[in-house]
Amino acid sequence: MTTMPKEAVFTMKLEAELRDAFMAEAEATHRPASQVMRELMREFVQRRREEREYDDFLRRKVEIARASMRAGRGRSNEEVEAEFAARRAELLREADETDS
Repeated sequence: MTTMPKEAVFTMKLEAELRDAFMAEAEATHRPASQVMRELMREFVQRRREEREYDDFLRRKVEIARASMRAGRGRSNEEVEAEFAARRAELLREADETDS
């Protein structure tokens, strides 16, 4: 992990009990509380970026699907259900034949 120069101070208010519990856990891991906070912040930033990327991916997929439906390339739910019901029935028939 690369270390970055510490150029900013971050001050926050929190409950005394939370602070005490956090400090005790940081001490138990032999790491400074400031290091743990930086790690938590980095993880939070990374997670939010990934969530946004995934949301963008889903939005694009939905738009592609909507465009496909508008262009008449989609199938109704009934058609899809009927196709997969037929597939399931065929697989069950094949399973019965191999069990016999």
